[in-house]
Amino acid sequence: MGFKDPTFPAVDPHEFLALPLRDRIKTLSTQWAGSGFGTPYMVHTIYILKLVVFYGFLGVVIATTTSGLSPFTVVGDGGWWNQPIVYQKLVMWTLLVETIGIGGSWGPLAGKAKPMTGGILFWAKRNTIRLRPFTWVPGTAGDRRTPLDIGLYLLLLASYVLVIALPGVQNVSNFSTAMQSLGIDTAAGLVRPALFFVPIVLLILMGLRDKTVFLAARSEQYIPPMLAFAILPLLSAGHGFTNMIIALKLIIGIVWIGAGISKLNEHFVMVIPPMVSNAPSNPFSGIRKAMYRNYPEDLRPSGLARFMAHGPGTVVEIVAPLILLFSSNHTVTLIAGVFMCLYHLFIISTFPLAVPLEWNLMFSYTTLILFLGFPADRGYALWDMTPAWLALIVAAALMFFPILGNLRPDKISFLPSMRQYGGNWASAIWAFAPGAEEKLNRVTRSAPNQVDQFIAAGYPPEWAEITLQMTAGWRSLHSQGRGLFSVLHAVAPDIDQRSVREAEFLCNSLIGFNFGDGHLHNEDMIKAVQDEAGFEPGEVLIVWVESQPIHKNYQCYKVIDPALGVVEEGTWVLSDLVDEQPWLPNGPAKHTVTWSNLASRNNRRPAVENKEKTA
Repeated sequence: MGFKDPTFPAVDPHEFLALPLRDRIKTLSTQWAGSGFGTPYMVHTIYILKLVVFYGFLGVVIATTTSGLSPFTVVGDGGWWNQPIVYQKLVMWTLLVETIGIGGSWGPLAGKAKPMTGGILFWAKRNTIRLRPFTWVPGTAGDRRTPLDIGLYLLLLASYVLVIALPGVQNVSNFSTAMQSLGIDTAAGLVRPALFFVPIVLLILMGLRDKTVFLAARSEQYIPPMLAFAILPLLSAGHGFTNMIIALKLIIGIVWIGAGISKLNEHFVMVIPPMVSNAPSNPFSGIRKAMYRNYPEDLRPSGLARFMAHGPGTVVEIVAPLILLFSSNHTVTLIAGVFMCLYHLFIISTFPLAVPLEWNLMFSYTTLILFLGFPADRGYALWDMTPAWLALIVAAALMFFPILGNLRPDKISFLPSMRQYGGNWASAIWAFAPGAEEKLNRVTRSAPNQVDQFIAAGYPPEWAEITLQMTAGWRSLHSQGRGLFSVLHAVAPDIDQRSVREAEFLCNSLIGFNFGDGHLHNEDMIKAVQDEAGFEPGEVLIVWVESQPIHKNYQCYKVIDPALGVVEEGTWVLSDLVDEQPWLPNGPAKHTVTWSNLASRNNRRPAVENKEKTA
C-alpha cells in the first residue's frame, strides 16, 4: 500500500469486470487475504488524527477544563487520570461524537468517501429514512424523519453538551470520604446526578422512534453507565459513590464477557484472517498469508487463525475480565488490566470496517480508571457493594439483553446482545440488474451511491467499481458469505450480469450508519427504499440472513425482491459452509429451501436441488 494511492488487484479492470462473479470473487478474496482492502495509508493517518487529536486530546481538554483541572497534569497532585468526573464527561463526549456520526462507521473504511460523514447529515435532514424498532409503540408510525425527529435529535445533542459543560458538585453520597481514603483530590467533584436523567430519557424516546440513532450512539454501552451515574449515588447516601464505581466495573466486565462468549463458534474463527489481512500495522505479508491454510489455493482459516480466535480472542477475553472483577491482588489486577488495554489497542490497529476506534480507546481508559484507580483491595470489590444483593440485581439486569439476544437474535440487535465482534451477524448481499442501482439516487438522503462517491473522490470509474466489489470479496471470507453467495447463485441465473453489493456498505449510503448489524437493512429499510426507488420486479434480488441462535446449528435466510417482498425462505447449517472456499468452486453450498415463490426456483441446477436437505 502507498501513502496516497490504494493497492488494487493486479488485473486489467475492463477484462476483470467482464468475468463471471465466481472468478471475480476468487480474485477479490485472494487479494484481500494478501493485502486487505488496499486502503492508502493516508486514510489510516486521517483516522489516527481523528482518534488522537480530535477525540482523545480535545475530549480530555474539554472534560478537564470544564471540571477545573489541567489537561496537562495527568498524574500526581492535581492529575486527572483517576478523577471520576473526567470519566463521566468522557463518556458523554464519546456519546456526543458517536451520536453526531463522527465516531464509528465513519469515513472511507465504512464506505463513506465523499462526504466522509453520514450521521448528522442524514439525521438532521427531513424525509430521510427512519427505522422504528417496534411497530406496536404508539406515536412512531412512518418511515421518514419529521421535524419532530429532527428536533428530538438536536435536543439530545444539546443535553450531552449541557452535562459536559457544567462544573461538578461535591455533595454526592460518600464521594469525598471515599476519594480522600485513596489520597485523591476531591476539588473537581462529580457531575450532578440529576443531569443524566435528561439524556437518558431523550435517548430512549429517540430510540423508540429511530433505532438507527439509538444504535449509532452505542446506547447499549453508555446508557448503563449513565444510569449508574444518575441513580446509584441517590439510592444509598452512605455508599452511593462506592456502589457506582462497583456497578461501572460490572458493566464493562459483562460487556467483555458477553463478547467473549459470543465468539465461541466457528463464525469468529473466520473473522480473524480477513481482519489480520487488513491491519495496516501488520507490514508482513507472511503473517497475513499464515492466517490461511494454504494461501492462495486454500483460503480457509489456518491453525494459527483458530488459535488466535479461541486463545487470546475468546478464552482470555473471558478470563481476564473475570480476574479484574474478582482479583484483590494488585499485581494480578495490573497484568489483567494491561492485557485488556492491549486487547483494545490491537483492535484499533486492525482498523475493522466498522472503525469503532473511539469506543476501543474509551474502554482502554475505562479499564485503567476503574480497576487500577479504584482497586478491589481498597474497598471497591464486587462484594463491597452495599447492600450485597444490589450487585446481583445489577448483574442480572445487565445480562438480560445478552441472554435474550443470543437465544432470539431475530428480536434483539447484536449490539445490546454484546455480540459485536463474534462474527455471527445478520448480513445481506444485494444484486442489481444493469442500470437498476442508479434508482437508489431517487431516495432522500445526504450522499449519492457509493460508486459515485469513490469516483468523486478521484477513483477512475472502473477502479471505483472494483473497490466496491472488494467488500464482496471480504464478505466471502466470512461464514455468512459462503451462504449468501450460494443462495444468490441459485436464485439468480443472470448473476454474472448483475452488480453485487455488500449490504453493510450499501446501508451506510442510505441511512448514514451501519455497524455490521443486518437489522438496519432488513425488510423495513428495503420497503422504505422501494417507496422512493420504485424498482421493477426482478431488478433487485437481496439475500438476507439472520444471526445463528446460540442453541441451534443453522441460520435462516430470506430472498427479498423489493418490488414483491420475500420471495424465498430457507436455512443453512454452519458446518456445511466452513469447509467451502470463498469463491464456491464446487458450486453453491448446501442450503434448504423451506418456501419459494421464485420462478427461477424450478430452473435450478440439479446439483443444488440434491443438496437441499433438512437443516
